[in-house]
Amino acid sequence: MSAIEQFTTEVIDSVNKALNEMGASDIAFQTEVPPTDAADLAVPCFQMSKALRKAPAMIAEEIASRIQVGGTIVSVTPVNGYLNFKMDDSMLVEGTVRDILNSDGKYGAWPKKGIRVNVEHTSTNPTGPIHVGRARNPVIGDTLARALAMCGYDVSTEYYVNDVGKQVVILTWGVNNLTEEQADEERERWAKEHEKEGQVEDRDKTDHKWVAFYRIANRMMENDPAVKEEISDMLRRFEAGDQEIIDTVRKTAEGMLDGLRQTLGNIGVTLDTYTWESRFIADGSARDVVERIKQCDKAGQEENGAWFVDLKDYGIHGKNTKFTFTRADGTTLYTTRDIAYHLDKFKRADRLIDVLGEDQKLGSKQLCCVLDILGSERMPEPMFYSFVSLPEGKMSTRRGVVVYLDDLIDEAVARAYDEIKQRRTDIPEEKMREIANAVGVGAIRYNIVRVQPEKQFVFTWSDALNFDGNSGPFVQYAHARACSMLKKAGEYQQVVDASKLTDAAEIKLVKVLSKLPEVIRSAAEDRRIHLLPAYAHEVASAFNQFYAAVPVLTSGESRDARITLVDCTRIVLRNVLNTMGLAAPEEM
Repeated sequence: MSAIEQFTTEVIDSVNKALNEMGASDIAFQTEVPPTDAADLAVPCFQMSKALRKAPAMIAEEIASRIQVGGTIVSVTPVNGYLNFKMDDSMLVEGTVRDILNSDGKYGAWPKKGIRVNVEHTSTNPTGPIHVGRARNPVIGDTLARALAMCGYDVSTEYYVNDVGKQVVILTWGVNNLTEEQADEERERWAKEHEKEGQVEDRDKTDHKWVAFYRIANRMMENDPAVKEEISDMLRRFEAGDQEIIDTVRKTAEGMLDGLRQTLGNIGVTLDTYTWESRFIADGSARDVVERIKQCDKAGQEENGAWFVDLKDYGIHGKNTKFTFTRADGTTLYTTRDIAYHLDKFKRADRLIDVLGEDQKLGSKQLCCVLDILGSERMPEPMFYSFVSLPEGKMSTRRGVVVYLDDLIDEAVARAYDEIKQRRTDIPEEKMREIANAVGVGAIRYNIVRVQPEKQFVFTWSDALNFDGNSGPFVQYAHARACSMLKKAGEYQQVVDASKLTDAAEIKLVKVLSKLPEVIRSAAEDRRIHLLPAYAHEVASAFNQFYAAVPVLTSGESRDARITLVDCTRIVLRNVLNTMGLAAPEEM
């Protein structure tokens, strides 16, 4: 048991003992890490008020009067309805430093729980590049998955590939019926049309190149009845389970996915599984879902033959009351296949987390309603996010109207390179490019995660690439500084001795380092991943204050202990950076 865990256990035990003496042993309470240095751990008494029929402040005073300090607890103070506990500094320092050194790369991680968690994220339609507006999805999903893994869960990540929709069929028709010359002419036409906005298409990636085929095919479908009929026939054959059509469309989707995977890889995101929507048509499971829903007493049929489920008893009203699960011709809808998909995921995981845009709230609720009607004992856990926007709706005049995640990555790395080139003239070009990539990508990921997912988010370069503020570069620079100090120190003896670390800045830094396990737990269990960058910034700031307050390399008897503390800080910064999916550069 770590020092902070021992302290937390003693706090909980002491409060439970006091409540038992008060005749209220069945009252539940929580602990929390206070935002100030007034306490190391706090117990809010507000939820106890109703059961004890007393004001929270009076409850806190009575509990405090019944607690005898000892062990790791040196004081308990009632303050405005809170119980503020202070931990013995020497025990905290020695326990935390020892824990970090012993755990190293696993510091902050929790024991294995034996619980399988499936995190579905990104799942953008394979009909074009990932737009900046949806850039939060892969970053949020990947960061949450990393936090859950650190918290002891067996995590799998998944991308649900929509290879059934009308758009991907139109794209498939275009790729298979149009020439590259036609696509080149379309790209030239489109570039001239958007010349004033500075918009260009110059990437040799499938997800960018094939967009021209889609635009041509879409126009032809609108203007040529024969083309429209060909595409409609493809859709009907697809729904009927025609394996030739399914394979043809999947080949197109796979080509688009090659480009999307490259984009995701450039931002440090990889997924374990890609599940194809067409699978649930081919294996008959979507049709099975249809037959099961038809048997429920809430199912009905429109005059045109379409089937629906009435969801008014679930609090859904207006035009959304009827959840349509087959079209008039009997073919299934995306939402129907989504039900089959989730039933399949329930067989493979104990918990399902779906990372979804805020525009999917209704669809997610309808999905859960139908799962309930079908008798499912488990439900997916949606994690909604607001979309990314950019100042004046665009990133720069160079890229203009349509801004893709590829554009954002390129510009972030370019800006990071310019910044590093101004700061460093002593490293080779290759190393400079390597650092620029780590800093640029890190700036994007950190800046996206630091804002709570449900809050509106405007991406600005001044925030993302600020080397002195709450940003990825600021935290990465602190890690690089710790590595530099250790390199300059050379050989040293690891020291775990609280008597050598008594300065206020040293103790504050250790207290901040001790919080990592609890931050990981809250980020994962409560899906509050924005706590990770907030904590990383807190560590970097406390580290800066530490080495500004005391000498490290020339500190006599305290030298090795302080260098040990620098190494502990390096470990914590690296671990939290890795959990956020950021590189931990050793020099910047």
